[in-house]
Amino acid sequence: MQTQAVKVIGSSGQISIGKEYAGRSVVVEKIEEGVWLIKTARVIPDNEMWMHEEPAKSRIDKAIEWAKKHKASETNMERLSEKIG
Repeated sequence: MQTQAVKVIGSSGQISIGKEYAGRSVVVEKIEEGVWLIKTARVIPDNEMWMHEEPAKSRIDKAIEWAKKHKASETNMERLSEKIG
């Protein structure tokens, strides 16, 4: 869906694109003089980036698939206690 609207850039350099985007991170790309492309974005903190890179990503995906197939069940504490000794 493509829409078009005329906006005025305020004296502080800000522009409002709508309350539905409030608090969202965006990437602003300058295509050429006077032409900008604005895209919503999700930002990954540096200390969490390792989860999105190999080999961790594949291992995490594999673990999630395993967890979907092996649903958690309630622990029998009495049986566990006997097993531990």
